[in-house]
Amino acid sequence: MTQLEPLDPATLARLSPAAQKALAPGPGRMMASRGLLPLPRPAELAAVLYQLAATDAAVAAGAQATADGLPEKVVAGVLADPEADPRVLAWLSARAATVPALFEALVLNPATADATIVALAARGNAAQVDLIANNEQRLLRCPDVIAAMYGNPHARMSTVDRAVELAVRNQVKVTGIAAWDELARVVSAGGGGPATDGDATFAQALAGVATVADSAVLTGSADDAVEVADGEDQAPPVDEKKVPIGKMTVPMKIRLATLGNAFARGILIRDPLRLVAVAAIKAPGVTELEAAKYAGNHSLADDVVRYIAGRRDWTRLYGIKKSLVMNPKTPITESSKLLVHLRDNDIRLVAKSKGVPSAVVAQARKLLAQRTSGGK
Repeated sequence: MTQLEPLDPATLARLSPAAQKALAPGPGRMMASRGLLPLPRPAELAAVLYQLAATDAAVAAGAQATADGLPEKVVAGVLADPEADPRVLAWLSARAATVPALFEALVLNPATADATIVALAARGNAAQVDLIANNEQRLLRCPDVIAAMYGNPHARMSTVDRAVELAVRNQVKVTGIAAWDELARVVSAGGGGPATDGDATFAQALAGVATVADSAVLTGSADDAVEVADGEDQAPPVDEKKVPIGKMTVPMKIRLATLGNAFARGILIRDPLRLVAVAAIKAPGVTELEAAKYAGNHSLADDVVRYIAGRRDWTRLYGIKKSLVMNPKTPITESSKLLVHLRDNDIRLVAKSKGVPSAVVAQARKLLAQRTSGGK
């Protein structure tokens, strides 16, 4: 169980005399942990149980059990009380998540902490996320709520679109969305309009890509060097009946890249619109093996290759270093930095390559000459 943060002295001082007596040292604590002491308000009962669970190991289990067994009507009174402590509300949030009336009371309570709403937005069902999305003031105050909704596969695409548009319109940056810059540009340009039956289309696409295992599109080692020249790009085949890419809006594609698997990213990283391709490489789920495959792909957008070259956690792998140096779309400044880390036989390949920029070829020849002569 998560460690509970005890209520602070100022909060305890605001409790009624009866509640403070229940928390005082002595045998009364045992009775309080069982809910046997009369208290004026449900919120005070919950606060006492919370404090006992957080501070008294002797009665903590009993206090937790009493809280778990509170009648729904009592819990509803706590969750709807604007004077309830946010820590107590968070403590009861697991119970609320399973009962619609309790969930609504918790979400609508202004005392509920933003962090609690973020957690609920990340795992709630479609209807619950819709309820959370109605509080635009909270969304703008705490953009992490929007990020949590965005990353929740149960959230409706239409709900997410509205939340994203709200943030963009109010110039609020949602840092919790990896491809936020790309998404914001699309929405700002008016390209985020709803598609016909968009919720169903997105749900179908997300379910469709999940039926294809990553092993179907990824093989080899993350430290292998891969070179895919123009015209040799191997895009995974797409079944439009399962993954209706043609019906998806740009925001849908960006979200599919974020939530989908390697198969989804393998499709979207080759999208004609660079914003979608960049969103795919920025997706949190991209693995080193994927990065290695894409680093040597001459057919991908320059921005994708540039992003890979800028990820120091990826360029530590030898195979990615070599693939990037051999890729003419890698910025020369990055190729030059990586070239010095290559083995002599690979530098010779670069020096003889006709597809690498002449400046990199010249640097490779110079480096070979230095190594051969023993120079620095």
